[in-house]
Order: sequence, then structure tokens, then C-alpha cells
Amino acid sequence: MSTKPSNAFVAASWVALLAGMAAFIVGLWNAQMLLNEKGYYFTILLFGLFAAVSLQKSVRDQLEGIPVTSIYYSLCWFSTIAAIMLLAVGLWNASLALSEKGFYAMSFMLSLFGAIAVQKNTRDSKGNTTPLE
Repeated sequence: MSTKPSNAFVAASWVALLAGMAAFIVGLWNAQMLLNEKGYYFTILLFGLFAAVSLQKSVRDQLEGIPVTSIYYSLCWFSTIAAIMLLAVGLWNASLALSEKGFYAMSFMLSLFGAIAVQKNTRDSKGNTTPLE
């Protein structure tokens, strides 16, 4: 049984990542909000993407027996949850239409899913990974 992802799944993962990020960024670009608000949401997108990829990697490392410190593992979980909560608090307090809030939330979550799937596919495509000795 091959552990390498299919080309269709790899393509779908990249489409999810790029579509989510593009939608979020285009939405910010066209939004009628102050520049500091746009910066807040953009920073949360970047923070969330990094946190989600880092969490996926640390979870996968643990499953494969690669040592991961508990502080780093906990920090990955905290960062991912914090990014989602910061977006939720920002949207809750934003003076946006409910449909706009939903748009940002869904494109953010699609981006996180895409980032996790792309990182998983990248790792699976590398084949057998072993820790450095």
C-alpha cells in the first residue's frame, strides 16, 4: 500500500490553501475598514497558517516516534487555538455584515485546512522520514 498522496489530493490541497488565502486577502483588500484592522486580520491569517502547519508537524512527529518536547507541542496547540480565537473575537467586535463575518471565518478555516493538507502531502511525498542521529 502506497503512503504517497494521489495527484488529485495534492491538487485539491493546494487549491484549498490558495483559494482560502486569496479569498481572505481579496476580501481584506476590498473591505471598507481601517488599515490597522486589515493588518490585524492579515497578521492573524499568517499566524494561523504557521501555527496550523507547526501543529500538524508536531502531531505527526509524535505519531512517528520522533521526539517532540511537551512545551513545543503545547505551544503549537495554544497558538492554533489562539489564532482561531483572535479571529473570532475580531469578527465578533467588527462592524461588518454577518455575511462578511462568515466569509472571513470560512476562508480562514479553508486556509488552515489547506495548509495542513499541503504540509501532510509534502511530508508523505518525501517517503520514509527518519530522525537525524
